[in-house]
Amino acid sequence: MNLKQLATMLDLSQTTVSRALNGYPEVSEETRRRVMDAAKRHGYRPNPSARRLATGKAGMIGHVLPTGASVDIDPHFVEFLSGLGDYARSHDLDLVLSPAEAGDEETTYRRVAANKQVDAVYVSAPRPRDRRIMLLQQLGLPYLVHGRSEGLDFPYAHVDIDNEGAFHEAGRLLVQLGHRRIALINGDDTQTFAIFRERGLRRALAAGGFDLAPAMVRSVQMTEENGYRATLSLLDQAGAPTAIVCSSLIMALGVVRALRERNLAVPQDVSLVAHDDVFPWLRPENFPVPLSTTRSSIRAAGARLAERLAARISGVEDGARGEVWPVDLVVRGSVAGAPG
Repeated sequence: MNLKQLATMLDLSQTTVSRALNGYPEVSEETRRRVMDAAKRHGYRPNPSARRLATGKAGMIGHVLPTGASVDIDPHFVEFLSGLGDYARSHDLDLVLSPAEAGDEETTYRRVAANKQVDAVYVSAPRPRDRRIMLLQQLGLPYLVHGRSEGLDFPYAHVDIDNEGAFHEAGRLLVQLGHRRIALINGDDTQTFAIFRERGLRRALAAGGFDLAPAMVRSVQMTEENGYRATLSLLDQAGAPTAIVCSSLIMALGVVRALRERNLAVPQDVSLVAHDDVFPWLRPENFPVPLSTTRSSIRAAGARLAERLAARISGVEDGARGEVWPVDLVVRGSVAGAPG
């Protein structure tokens, strides 16, 4: 079925149908739903070249992907990308990944903006005063940030979770249970998500009258092996922790392995709380002791980012609205009162 046939069947003009399919704001929501339902039912797919000529839009979302020997494939990124891709696929959007030398993504952003091959881009893993965000603001290419940066003198559109609030609640729970030697196994502390998480835990401990000691903090890439090694280093020091908060279920696998190797039981010897990005293949309730978590789906965040990017491309959304999701604290069997 082509556009003319679809329009004739719906008794609408081809222009109205085209605008409905491409998300133009002047088309009513009722008409948009009617057109989208009919297009899906009859297997209509717009011709990409014709759409670009008609609308000036490529129908593509871009992402600059750091590459090189020092860059690992991160399961968190893959899960986020799955959510983004699911939404994009169901709304006739394509995702373009542009490889860039790690640390020199700005050159690629300039090329992407100059070529006009994508309608919008998203930025992930932001850092304080992130130069990528500053550059995109100057280039005028529509963008959205997954996460937040600090220290910028302009507002920008973003989708994030309340990392600080989540780890504050985890820390407050452990303080209420009598723990004083609480450790943090965090992600890359040059990125703002990790900065916020440490800040939240510090705030909870300070409210209980004590500090998060530097010796009790590890900042590592979020892998199982790094969680294992970080836990061993914490256990080998004087005044080993009675509770650990870690930034990923993947790292928590390593934490549990290290504790088992040292014949320490969860939660009798060490309480454990981890952040759960809701991986379908790794569930906290399936750990040897069901794991207490701060919970927020990274796949859902990817879908939401794609939804807002689509709205920005079509003109439904503009401006610099920030969106911060609350995080659930789910208490299971891995936490208990401090030993002794």
